Amino acid sequence: MDLNLKNKIVVVSGSAGKEGSIGETIVNRLADEGAIPVLVDRNARGFEYVERLQKRGVNSLFVQTDVTDPLAIENAVKVIGAKYGRIDAIINNVGVNDGAGLDSSYEDFMNSLKLNVVSYFLLAKYSLPYLKESKGNILNIGSKVALTGQGGTSGYAAAKGGVLGLTREWAVDLIQYGIRSNVIIIAESYTPAYEDWIKTLPDGQAVLKKISKTIPLESRMTKTEEIADTALFIISEKSSHTTGQFVFVDGGYVHLDRALISDVN
Repeated sequence: MDLNLKNKIVVVSGSAGKEGSIGETIVNRLADEGAIPVLVDRNARGFEYVERLQKRGVNSLFVQTDVTDPLAIENAVKVIGAKYGRIDAIINNVGVNDGAGLDSSYEDFMNSLKLNVVSYFLLAKYSLPYLKESKGNILNIGSKVALTGQGGTSGYAAAKGGVLGLTREWAVDLIQYGIRSNVIIIAESYTPAYEDWIKTLPDGQAVLKKISKTIPLESRMTKTEEIADTALFIISEKSSHTTGQFVFVDGGYVHLDRALISDVN
């Protein structure tokens, strides 16, 4: 399906994670569709990713940015505006489940909020003039932790709950400009960060197998490609009358009857 994303300027935060991460996968899918992916991340890995894309003939830009710094995000948007003159969509993809729980310091809690939700607000705020011109849209990447809880991660849970609230608030706020706002909610996805966590456990593969069995559809983790494909559809014109929606890409993890889960799967 042609999603009509050719030459669309799509800004993706948190897009210089390890190969196979959600952001990096989204960027490559955008390139495949002929879009112009703009990477915003503090990790210098983004330079390598953009170099690879450019060797493929893809117009792309990396703006190295500390997304916890308001001035840095404002400057990043200025750089993007100066180069391209427009922004068609932003994908807020930053997310670090940092374990800032009730036993953590105030500073740790606030730092978690700055990274995992305040950065979303800032990128949307500074991109808004361009989005108004393009009648573009905002897609946020959320987490099931906002709805189910997890334990030991108050900062991340609060931030991801805030992401859901902002998604609906922006859908209302921006409807007058024809700007859509949606969120993808992820449960268990086998990202490089998830794999790194599994490797820290004494019997990681057993834990991974146990978690996978709790996912109703096919008893497997969600692939990052499945998340990326849904993201592209939502920001595209093919989803032109969808706004304020919580879209679950989770194999039924959050909503389906637990009776579906058995040792037979």
